[in-house]
Amino acid sequence: MGSLSAAEKTRSILRPYGVFGVISPFNFPMALAGGPAGGAMIAGNTVVLKPSSDAPLMGWKFGEAMRDAGLPPGVFNLVTGPGETVGAELQANQGIDGMVFTGSYEVGMKIQRNFTTNYPRPIITEMGGKNPAIVMRTADLEKAAEGVMRSAFGFDGQKCSANSRVYVDRTVAKDFVKKLVDRTRGITVGDPSRRDTWMGPVINQRSLDTFTDAVAEAKRDGGTVEIGGDADGTRGFYPTPTVVTGLPLAHRLFHDELFVPFLVVGEVDSLDQALHEANDTAYGLTAGIFSRDDAEVQRFLDTIQAGVVYVNRRAGATTGAWPGIQSFGGWKGSGSSGKSGLGPYYVQQFLREQSQTVITDEEPPIL
Repeated sequence: MGSLSAAEKTRSILRPYGVFGVISPFNFPMALAGGPAGGAMIAGNTVVLKPSSDAPLMGWKFGEAMRDAGLPPGVFNLVTGPGETVGAELQANQGIDGMVFTGSYEVGMKIQRNFTTNYPRPIITEMGGKNPAIVMRTADLEKAAEGVMRSAFGFDGQKCSANSRVYVDRTVAKDFVKKLVDRTRGITVGDPSRRDTWMGPVINQRSLDTFTDAVAEAKRDGGTVEIGGDADGTRGFYPTPTVVTGLPLAHRLFHDELFVPFLVVGEVDSLDQALHEANDTAYGLTAGIFSRDDAEVQRFLDTIQAGVVYVNRRAGATTGAWPGIQSFGGWKGSGSSGKSGLGPYYVQQFLREQSQTVITDEEPPIL
């Protein structure tokens, strides 16, 4: 840093906040506990982790790993219990200096308000998405159908990055939907511990109810269930991968996150219309496009409002950020900080800046 005199020495340093609370979700119970907790501890903070009540065991195992790695007592701490009690205490406790939350938009926004009641405290949130894929007339439809299927139905659509809506050029919509349905028909639903099973159950009864309600709503409002639409709740929470067409683009099912294997497909007349619809949401986590036109791809990259974007990705239209390769974070209602996990700026969020100026005894007199 600069100085105002030879007797003055100034530097700017980054210091930890103190204690970070981490509230992790059920769907990636190790990665989304270890990533935030690790970032906080690397920056010099201590951590209190509250794992999801639907997946507490992984939080416990992570705590055992931290203990076995030799962390001093008190650096990593684990609490379990419902969000209504334990989560609320983390938000209200003035001994918590910062918070990391991964979960729904509704809960994340509630934490944003509650955690900053007395004064601003840092909060890092990743709050899901309603992630669009755009399929243009120039697309490789085989690749597009594969990428959409994998992204929409992998892990039952229970990824914040899952592809839950598609905007396809009207001229190729029929062919695209046929190819998508053909691939979806090959998905095996069943016991996830079996190697030949591609899709297992959703996490709980509430999620299964969300799925069945969405199917009923789509049928009621004139949508066509191209495949799926069924659920087996007798031996667990098993929905079928479902593709719906024919709903108006303004329909709720194009805009609300469901977190189940339910995909809506809408037809558009241009890339501009597709981009308008894709951006017309509170979310901005991931997005993808399938096109062999370089100008279309560049316009998509320049216009789409999402923190993670993919082009012509057969492995997953909107999913699959890889540690060390892609950073992962959301815009708009999908994230609060603008700094992505797995990226080069992530750890800095757990630090605050302090400017230090030291004057020596030889300071010249003030004139």
